[in-house]
Amino acid sequence: MNLRRNFLSILFFISAITISFSQVSKRSVEASRITNSPKIDGTLDDVIWNSLPKYGNFNMLDPGTEGDISKGYETEFQLAYDDKAVYVAVYLNDLDPDAIASQFSQRDDINVQADYIAIALNTYNDGINETRFGITSAGTIFDSKISINNEDLGYNVVFEGRMSKDAKGWYAEFKIPYRALRFPEIEVQDWSINLYRKMIHINETHSFAPIDNTKGKRTQYNASISGIRNINPPTRLTLFPFAQGVVSNFEGETETSISAGMDIKYGLSDSFTLDATLIPDFGQAAFDNVTLNLGPFEQTFSEQRQFFKEGTELFNKGRIFFSRRVGNRPSGPLEELGEHEVIDEFPKRVQLLNAIKVSGRTQENLGIGIFNAITERTFTAVRDSITGTIREVEVEPLTNYNIVVLDQQFNDNSSISLINTNVVRDGHFRDANVTAVVFDVSDKENTYNTSGRAIVSNVNLATGNQSGLRTELDIASTQGKFRYRVGHDFANTTFDINDLGLNRTNNYNNFVAGLSYEIFNPTKTFNKYRFQLTARHSRLYKPSVQTQNYINFNSFFVLPTRFAFGGNVSWDSKRDDYFEARVAGRFVSFPESVGGRVWISSDFRKKFALDSGLGCRVAFDDPQRQYYIDFSPRYRFSDKFNMILRSDFSLRNKNFGYVNIIDDEVILGQRNITSLENAITASYNFDPYKAINFRFRNFWTTVDYTENIFFELNEDGTRQLASYDTTDEDPNANFNIWNLDLSYTWRFAPGSEATLLYRNQIFNNDNESTVNYTESLGSLFDQEIQNTVSLRVTYFIDYNNLKTFLKKDS
Repeated sequence: MNLRRNFLSILFFISAITISFSQVSKRSVEASRITNSPKIDGTLDDVIWNSLPKYGNFNMLDPGTEGDISKGYETEFQLAYDDKAVYVAVYLNDLDPDAIASQFSQRDDINVQADYIAIALNTYNDGINETRFGITSAGTIFDSKISINNEDLGYNVVFEGRMSKDAKGWYAEFKIPYRALRFPEIEVQDWSINLYRKMIHINETHSFAPIDNTKGKRTQYNASISGIRNINPPTRLTLFPFAQGVVSNFEGETETSISAGMDIKYGLSDSFTLDATLIPDFGQAAFDNVTLNLGPFEQTFSEQRQFFKEGTELFNKGRIFFSRRVGNRPSGPLEELGEHEVIDEFPKRVQLLNAIKVSGRTQENLGIGIFNAITERTFTAVRDSITGTIREVEVEPLTNYNIVVLDQQFNDNSSISLINTNVVRDGHFRDANVTAVVFDVSDKENTYNTSGRAIVSNVNLATGNQSGLRTELDIASTQGKFRYRVGHDFANTTFDINDLGLNRTNNYNNFVAGLSYEIFNPTKTFNKYRFQLTARHSRLYKPSVQTQNYINFNSFFVLPTRFAFGGNVSWDSKRDDYFEARVAGRFVSFPESVGGRVWISSDFRKKFALDSGLGCRVAFDDPQRQYYIDFSPRYRFSDKFNMILRSDFSLRNKNFGYVNIIDDEVILGQRNITSLENAITASYNFDPYKAINFRFRNFWTTVDYTENIFFELNEDGTRQLASYDTTDEDPNANFNIWNLDLSYTWRFAPGSEATLLYRNQIFNNDNESTVNYTESLGSLFDQEIQNTVSLRVTYFIDYNNLKTFLKKDS
């Protein structure tokens, strides 16, 4: 009854505040149909551009929307189309062309010192969805997908973009094929557009359509496009076959493997696309930032596999899809092991057999997404420690992962979504189903927003079904300098979405309130500044007891020189942690504390720049102290060569936490934790298509219990001194891991790429907790190094080009 009442309350609340909203934009442009397409080289000397109208009169956007654009920095563009693509030419004037920042980078990397122009196309003119295509002043192309409160930078399509420079400034030319867009199948298209120009050396960003930063979203201010009609796009079928060879050496043994597969994109209609990966191989995915996990929850990492990063904005609605679950570590043995049986090496992952995505949006703004993936049966060897007999045991059955999403957008600023995820494992093992309702609704004037989600989880266990509920509700003001928000988060004791999602905790009933103040136009002293105050009250749902109160104040400042600084200070009340004890119903009380951090970030336009921060946290009535510092200098040797170093160091003295459970007694230990992480990233870019990239990371931590102070956990969460023998299970730790990647990447044709990768990695984990960093490195290099060399080549094939080639050949 409670589940039903919560759902009905949320749905009633959504419908009660739904108010129609009209598009803000007043500007409009007309696209011209052409019969002869221009050559995309960035020079804009094609005859076709001489006959088309130009649109200009851009507006200030950043650091503020007030004021006029200085003479000599005007921007103009032209817009054309045919039955294959949309074409855009952009003229970017500059008074000092030699000062244009033009640092080289590779595709989608725009966090460099280079100007750029970005074209935002909304093929539904709905104020919500956009696809952005851009190019930097050094020739790097980039794209992304925009939806409500989300920008999918992993979105990648094949389009053409080129640029050139002369004494007046620089120029950009684009060909955006219809295979890169989704739009309704109607005679007269209703699209909208905006253009964003960023200029590093004068620290300004301009937009074609004027935008009010104090309210609404930028996607709501686009200019409308007229004139696009009767387009008959070609078949949208593209193939990405790949081949990969790997040679790996570890502990004197060399392994060689060769694999091949294919990714496919097929336009089921002008609005819907099928993405599939057949016999995938993710051997060149970036390494994970592994650390020593002392907490009660699993250690998780961000997605590195391209198929699961690209075009997933629909599937991430409701945040109940954690893609690393697919092909992750096996769930565990399907049968109990014998008394003397052990597993020497548990599989690290399950092989993904194939995966597909179907997604798109109808003319009525209904987004539909379907995801399906299959992983293969996985076995491991089980050894009898007495007889030495070895047998195979299944640790993961054939498994199907499925997601269905319906996302209805309305009023040009709101949406409501229904998402269902389903995991079915072959045989009677563990199946799971999760359903979520998600909403994000704003009023007509964009002054208020309410958002939230309601999630019901169902897990089919051998002992029966288990259902759970989680709800979230946030109400916020979204206009003006002063803004506020209030929210509530709830989860019952049986909420569990971890088969295809990620939730670390359940059983909570939390309340939050926040207040902020920020400026949207620069003052004489500051380009921007913002203050935020957040208060949170945390409770258990069952039993209904307080677990913690929390207050945080945060500040952020940016000077006209692009020097930024800020900081935060927070107070934590006594916290009763019901997870650290690892026993249901038991909790560990952590003391009241206060802490904060200050940071600086210098002007990245200079060759040398620095990010750095310093923080601490002090406990009341307890010896716990935490100190941490991060230091990240960067140096740009030239527009082709850049290097960034990062070092994070922390000390947690007199810290205490879980050690073991002995005879139903929870043992805690006092420890000193020292951590150091060093990382280097460097790149040498020959041009926007070829680069050598270097990535290195070394993480070291020691956990030192040698003061031999241990406790037994009391029923009230306090602790009392106890003896603990570390002979059999020594909790002291010296953890050190080293990863290095060196790669050469060549994008030799649109959508086609070759990558040669060398990787080595070393790992050590022992009990020498009193060693220093140098001594720990010595122990690390005593371990065997795993060396891997791999070559991967991916080739882009457009079905239409292939069909034309075959006709000519015949």
